[in-house]
Amino acid sequence: MSIQTLPNVYQFDVRGVSKRLRHAAIFGALESLEQGDVMRFINDHDPLPLLSQIQQRYDGQVQHAYIQNGPDAVIIDFSIHPKQPADAETAAAASAPQTGGCGGGNGGGCGCQGS
Repeated sequence: MSIQTLPNVYQFDVRGVSKRLRHAAIFGALESLEQGDVMRFINDHDPLPLLSQIQQRYDGQVQHAYIQNGPDAVIIDFSIHPKQPADAETAAAASAPQTGGCGGGNGGGCGCQGS
């Protein structure tokens, strides 16, 4: 399998990560992304429950696109898309300094307002 890696595209092959730790590791990796970064996720199966959890946890701010969905590997690109303010009051709140990535952390990260 040869998939070109571009700048700001970070490969994360979870096939070697213990199944008990996978989701926590994936959430940690997503929360370290900044806007414009892509996490190229590589797995041995289509992670439909994980995709549902990501949708719920990050309220649509983490989007995904399948690169490959085959019997040998599933490759998905994840990217950050912060919510767009709906009005002037929301815009003011959105321009306030962010404290962490998707759902928290100490500095850096994507700035999502996940839970």
